[in-house]
Amino acid sequence: MGFQTEFNSVCKFKSEQELYELLEYGRGKMVKQGFRVYPTGQKVIAYSPDNEAVAIVKIVVSIAEINFQGDEVTEVEMELVRKLTEEESRVQTALAQEMFFGEKT
Repeated sequence: MGFQTEFNSVCKFKSEQELYELLEYGRGKMVKQGFRVYPTGQKVIAYSPDNEAVAIVKIVVSIAEINFQGDEVTEVEMELVRKLTEEESRVQTALAQEMFFGEKT
């Protein structure tokens, strides 16, 4: 059991539904497997499941716990600061591809 640190500039969604709720309602929640540390109070770039930069979000709450099924999970609540422009998205996506997600082949 241990905590895994997330990059302080990356908040990657695994679920299209979670991302949709954030973009539609301005607030959202993301659930990750395992204990992770998110930078509560900081603004980060949110990425879609296909690694595309979509928005700037502020991490409001990060709770790591063992759920009723006995799984280690981290719930992250965030607020939408703003959606990225097309150009910002293109640049951030390219940078994240090289820095965090691995280069495309």
